Amino acid sequence: MARKLGAHQTVTAYCVAEQYDISHVARILKSAGYHLDPHETGLYPQVIHVEVPDNSPSRRSEGASPSTGDVFIFPSGTVVAWDVLDSTMSFLVGRSLLPAAQHPHPDQIEEEDLEYTEDPHRDVSAIKGDTIVLGTKSQAADLSSSTKSSTDTDTRNIDTVLTKIAFSSGLARSTKLAVLETLLASYLNSTSSIPRLLSLGGRLPFTRPFILQKTGQLLSLRAQLNLYSELTDSLPDLFWDSPHEKGLEGYYDMVGKALDTNVRIKVLNEKMDYAQEIASVLRQQLSERHGVRLEWIIILLITVEVGFAVRQEIKEWRERQAPVGA
Repeated sequence: MARKLGAHQTVTAYCVAEQYDISHVARILKSAGYHLDPHETGLYPQVIHVEVPDNSPSRRSEGASPSTGDVFIFPSGTVVAWDVLDSTMSFLVGRSLLPAAQHPHPDQIEEEDLEYTEDPHRDVSAIKGDTIVLGTKSQAADLSSSTKSSTDTDTRNIDTVLTKIAFSSGLARSTKLAVLETLLASYLNSTSSIPRLLSLGGRLPFTRPFILQKTGQLLSLRAQLNLYSELTDSLPDLFWDSPHEKGLEGYYDMVGKALDTNVRIKVLNEKMDYAQEIASVLRQQLSERHGVRLEWIIILLITVEVGFAVRQEIKEWRERQAPVGA
């Protein structure tokens, strides 16, 4: 079913976990009756695409034809839905795909959305403000000259699907980044008292487990940002397997610019540098405590040794003072 010109739909990204086991996701979706990669984009396993029909009671009561939304699942633990009911997505990301999630956080699902519209007079897509404009000119031309069935599946064009994948990848990246921003904000809040305590010249009342925990949390955050994800890559692997003539990387960059992704990554790294300084102070405190403890142990051992030596000297002195033959 062709979209009404100027009608706005919503594209929403959900970040549910650190990562998805894509092969497990594929098995879950197949068992649920979904057809994977229905337009044969060939981009599996970089992304899994399924179509989700909207047979909601509201549409049936209005006499409207069923529409089809798109869902894209990325290995980064993110899912992006185009014109899919919230209730459908809540069940999909909160229950169906949860067994395939690695280190999930179902109680703290990060969401980010944009509006989008389809324009049959444009052959190039763009972002205007907070709205994605999908150019479907070639698709509309194919439809007008076609004498085949006009079902929703027949009206869809692989170029539009590839364009959605490119925009979805950029939106998924931003949503993944939002999760790290939230985690870092929580981390900084938990250590916010340290600079004040240092300025007052007070002793830091933190235990060894606390210091090790905070050090590990920071290392994990930094790894998620710079090592274990494609957040900082200029071009994800997905686009190396896509047709270069489609210019999909340009759409990916559009989302990054619209959502200030690169600026946010820079700010996040700067905040992590500050957090690293705090962690260094904590480790130094831990090292000093350990050093002081060792010093006291050494002093105690020396004291014990001196005590035994004094006791032995007193014993020998008494023996020398005792009368001969006593």
